[in-house]
Amino acid sequence: MLKDQELQLVRRAARGDLSAAESLIRRHQAGVHAYIYRMCGRWDVAEDVTQEAFLRVLSSLHNFNESFRFSTWLFTIARRVWLNMCEKKRPAAAGDASDVWAARRDDLAGSMSRDDEQRGMARDALQSALLLLSAEQREAIVLFHQLEWPIRLISEHMDLPDGTVKSHLHRGRQRLRSELVRGVGEVIAIEEPAGAIPLFARRAVALSPGEPTP
Repeated sequence: MLKDQELQLVRRAARGDLSAAESLIRRHQAGVHAYIYRMCGRWDVAEDVTQEAFLRVLSSLHNFNESFRFSTWLFTIARRVWLNMCEKKRPAAAGDASDVWAARRDDLAGSMSRDDEQRGMARDALQSALLLLSAEQREAIVLFHQLEWPIRLISEHMDLPDGTVKSHLHRGRQRLRSELVRGVGEVIAIEEPAGAIPLFARRAVALSPGEPTP
């Protein structure tokens, strides 16, 4: 959706148009939820943050600065909600989350096909590896590789210079690659071609900032 089209939806929603508000939610809900989940590793927290973020956004549309993109404003509010929630009740520690995939290994083996099992373990390993990064590295990688935001937009969202964002991406990818090789390698062969490592993970460990996504 073009920025002008989205701006029209925002204006209509601000005037009380429920269909426009629903369109904004449908367009961005999955992205916000995925972003928060990757940041905290807690599905329930991501759901609570996403719901609260949209409540705040929809009740404050009259304050929206139209010089910014709606998505940037929305994700900034979601980030604030998550950080406030962290202060009240800290999400699962990274050290605990790093063992998620190992704890699920036996359950997965009994209920899933081999390919599904591999993909599930790879996703768990990816999330565990992400939680071992610094918050800045994790956020930069999720926004750039999963949500495909450009460097300029990430810099604006994180309030950091472009060069600093690129540095977080570079260092985060190095750490992520190391953790994935260590963690996933204990369960599956990374070289297997049948989607063993999710596309997001392959992008995150392979691309450089600014390179076009495949």
